Amino acid sequence: MLKFCYLCLVVFFISCANETKKKEESNHENAVESVTEVENRQKTILFFGNSLTAGMGLEIEEAFPALIQKKLDSMSVDFKVINAGLSGETTASGKNRLSWVLKQKVDIFVLELGANDGLRGIELNETRNNLQTIIDKVREHNPEVKILLTGMQIPPNMGQDYTHDFKMIFPDLAKKNEIRLVPFLLEDVAGIPEMNQADGIHPTAEGQAILADNVWEVLQTMI
Repeated sequence: MLKFCYLCLVVFFISCANETKKKEESNHENAVESVTEVENRQKTILFFGNSLTAGMGLEIEEAFPALIQKKLDSMSVDFKVINAGLSGETTASGKNRLSWVLKQKVDIFVLELGANDGLRGIELNETRNNLQTIIDKVREHNPEVKILLTGMQIPPNMGQDYTHDFKMIFPDLAKKNEIRLVPFLLEDVAGIPEMNQADGIHPTAEGQAILADNVWEVLQTMI
């Protein structure tokens, strides 16, 4: 009887050990599957802006977000670009539209707003506060998101002080929020007739290609 009891105990402990091993193996397999799923998920770059992002007057394939998608594809980098540009968008209307745009997972958020505020002479603190609110909401939606802000400048129609203070909104916000900055989105495009359409504001296809290069210079370091 004593030997039988010992035998039962041995069988019991072996069974427990096997069960524990199976559970550990199962947990390990689930963990590996979970990590693989995250690693394999296609990441998203969302361009949130106005007519410059939307590519007003051009085919969507000619707008700079689409050109950046081509750069990514040529490098076999698995990122999906979403063009959420809307012609006429101000920082106020962009702030109101943001919740709808953020219904999807966003890994890199490119914020291109403010030009229409400057052209309309909107009070500078309002523009600054709206951009800050957008940054805060994007981070609230996904604390791990990377944000790229595109700087903007305007002609001196509103006076030198307004023009200077408007320009400084973007580097100030980038520094405050520790986000990346494209110093001036329209560098080498603004004020150059052959790079702009007849309205003198919206880039031609060639101008959009330069915008793509301006953004890519910073964006590539975030990927």
